[in-house]
Amino acid sequence: MTIANESSTTIESAYRIDSSEPGCQVYLRNKRRGDLPETHDAARTVLFVHGATYASTLTFDYEIEGASWMDQLAQQGFDTWCIDLLGYGCSDRPKAMNEPAEDHPPICDTRMAADDVNRAIAFIQHQRNIPQLNLIGYSWGTAIAGTCAGERPESIRKLVLYGALWVTAGATSGLVPATLGSYRTVDVQAASTRWAQGLSQAEIDNIVPPSRVEHWCTTAINSDPRAEETEPPTLRAPTGVIKDFMHYSASAEPWYAPQKILAPTLIVVGEWDRETTPEQCQTVFSQLDNVPLKRLTIIGEGTHSLLLENHRHELHVVVSDFLKE
Repeated sequence: MTIANESSTTIESAYRIDSSEPGCQVYLRNKRRGDLPETHDAARTVLFVHGATYASTLTFDYEIEGASWMDQLAQQGFDTWCIDLLGYGCSDRPKAMNEPAEDHPPICDTRMAADDVNRAIAFIQHQRNIPQLNLIGYSWGTAIAGTCAGERPESIRKLVLYGALWVTAGATSGLVPATLGSYRTVDVQAASTRWAQGLSQAEIDNIVPPSRVEHWCTTAINSDPRAEETEPPTLRAPTGVIKDFMHYSASAEPWYAPQKILAPTLIVVGEWDRETTPEQCQTVFSQLDNVPLKRLTIIGEGTHSLLLENHRHELHVVVSDFLKE
């Protein structure tokens, strides 16, 4: 697929690769500038990994004012990839997601997600004949990316943890449903309320237009192929991440090991992020004992959904500058 924009053409390609879950496949999307040769440059190759509820194609590649974050990077000459994890976005839904949630245990946890991201990394390395790439994780995706970076340090050139997740003993999550089956559901109202958590109406309206909130929430929920089967429409999200959250909160074990990460690492977070807070990010930052370079950037007046807000360009610049160094 070729997409025209105001700067140059962007070539969009889609791939499906086998998941670690037998019989299932996950979706990869690639965007790059059409006027540049297909890159084989590890420094310019980027893979995005999404969070607990919404797919990469709904976040990193959601178009705002004519361009998504992936589009922005592609226009700068990056070979930009994203993965929808199993059970999310354009990837397959495991059988348990098409049956009553209470009939099955939680599915698609961090271990499975990391295995699939490792498969995606290997696929991109083979496609582009490169030894390394840059990895960007968001929210739960930081635990996944942190796990992969620790397990495959030779494959990660630079690591970006956007909203670095860290769970302490006794922590609670607003994502936990009353009954933990194989998946949970989210509607437009719940998505909108979560976005504005802890803010006044004036504060949220100042950082993101209400029309954008409504459009994105509606688009995200309706991305579920079975959204219209309920009233109001709902998005299904696997609960493996919630199972993991509850385990690490109860056990006080680390979700991943920042000490194993060897790549230069940037942590970036919004000032008003109530989910992966600046305090959590500082905790992860303090444990990056073996990286040659580490940075922590806090962007003012940004929530957990900073990548969709008015200050998203500051996020783009901070990350691009780090990758280009």
